[in-house]
Amino acid sequence: MNRRNFLAATTLALTGDFVMADLPKVGSLDDALRWLDSLDKAAGVKTTGQWPMVSVLEHMAQSVEMSLDGFPQPKSALFQNTAGAAAFAFFKWRGQMSHSLSEPIPGAAALHREGDWRPASARLRAAIERFTRHQGPLKPHFAYGALGKADFALAHAFHIANHQDEIVVQAR
Repeated sequence: MNRRNFLAATTLALTGDFVMADLPKVGSLDDALRWLDSLDKAAGVKTTGQWPMVSVLEHMAQSVEMSLDGFPQPKSALFQNTAGAAAFAFFKWRGQMSHSLSEPIPGAAALHREGDWRPASARLRAAIERFTRHQGPLKPHFAYGALGKADFALAHAFHIANHQDEIVVQAR
């Protein structure tokens, strides 16, 4: 967690009865489903980042959906096969991703900025379940290029875990 998010989470914890989620870090898509279960049971959920919960969850759902349906604005094949592939290899080696938590997927539909986050949580859950059941080829990632299913599942888990850093839950 970066300093800004730590300070924001600490302020929430002191003033609004919110605490950093005492949940294991997402390391797989099964973990992500269990994490969504925990969010759904929480008294309240907020982000310490620039996006509201609904946007964060929609963004994660879009990423999983696009691995099945295609990314609208992929980077060039040269980028995917060089910098993009190197970035994913580094994240895989490190065991985690770090990226801008307020940067939308290029060309993706606009994210909702207001509203209940629970439908977005259900959308992410449905996207993960659809991805898990999927048997056919996957679409290339807009930056990393072609990934096998195991690597794409890992990329999705890393992506969700990175956003998990900015989520706090209300203590019951």
